Amino acid sequence: MKKIIALALSALFIFALLTACGKDANPTDGSSDAKKEYTVGICNYVDDASLNQIVENIQARLEEIGKEKNVTFKIEYDNCNADANLMSQIIANFQADKVDLMVGVATPVAMAMQAATEDTKTPVVFSAVTDPVSAHLVQSLEKPGSNLTGTSDYLNTNAIMDIMFTVNKDAKKIGLLYDIGQDSSTTAIADAKAYLEAKNIEYIEKTGTTVDEVYQAAQKLVEDGVDAVFTPTDNTIMKAELSIYEVFANAKIPHYTGADSFALNGAFLGYGVDYINLGRETADMIAEILLEGKNPAETPVRTFDNGTATVNTEICAQIGYDFDAISSAIAPLCTKVEKIVTAESFDGQK
Repeated sequence: MKKIIALALSALFIFALLTACGKDANPTDGSSDAKKEYTVGICNYVDDASLNQIVENIQARLEEIGKEKNVTFKIEYDNCNADANLMSQIIANFQADKVDLMVGVATPVAMAMQAATEDTKTPVVFSAVTDPVSAHLVQSLEKPGSNLTGTSDYLNTNAIMDIMFTVNKDAKKIGLLYDIGQDSSTTAIADAKAYLEAKNIEYIEKTGTTVDEVYQAAQKLVEDGVDAVFTPTDNTIMKAELSIYEVFANAKIPHYTGADSFALNGAFLGYGVDYINLGRETADMIAEILLEGKNPAETPVRTFDNGTATVNTEICAQIGYDFDAISSAIAPLCTKVEKIVTAESFDGQK
């Protein structure tokens, strides 16, 4: 009798084990109860070429993944145009629509989403956040620690300053142009100051929070006789670049910046990450969280090689430089050197 009971229990155990093993934890396995549609709310900070590239490539990559996994990503997209009130309303709309995940493009949006999801813990994937640790979005790059993770466009400031002094060997006075309220500029400007102080190079800081203020700041830097100007990945200056680039170009002052979109809009040189790849990698992280159940708190922030220098050949010639000579001189300091001409968007250029 004991043997019969033991055999019966063994059979029940094996049956239960096989039943459990037959269940696939992956929600994209095609089972009837698997979720087939996910709503993703994307808020862009401003309408600029780099950030727009990120959004476009997030959407394109999610569409690819959707076809591969037989799921649908429903995208709710909006742009707050650096308006804090509008940003809050967009995020509130996402919450009212019960999106499965939010995407914050640029540091201010990510910070607003962090505050808004403090209680709900809705997953947030950020993109183009230069220093997520200093912005207190994550505890560390390796272990974010909460409901936020994402991709960083961290700028190697020393590298771009090395490029500046390779081209402008005799520069004695450098202009630092940025928005003092942009978190993305804080670390980079501090690093630039430390670099210049170590070389005993004079620097002049000018800041602005609107296009008009940035234009006036650019004019003042020209009047002050700077030899070159540095701007990090600052969204305010990026938004103003098409309005200010001629101020520097006409004065034959090279403007070194932290993204290729600046060069697209008229700066002499942009140096930084590939924003197309940044967008696609952001989409991959979104899919991993929604489809594979990855925990944002334990999903490392992704950083990238930021060694691409993009030179605006029109501005290069206007300043009086030879592109081939410039390219050869800075090539050892870059992953690659690319050309671009002045335009509002990357359409047809990349």
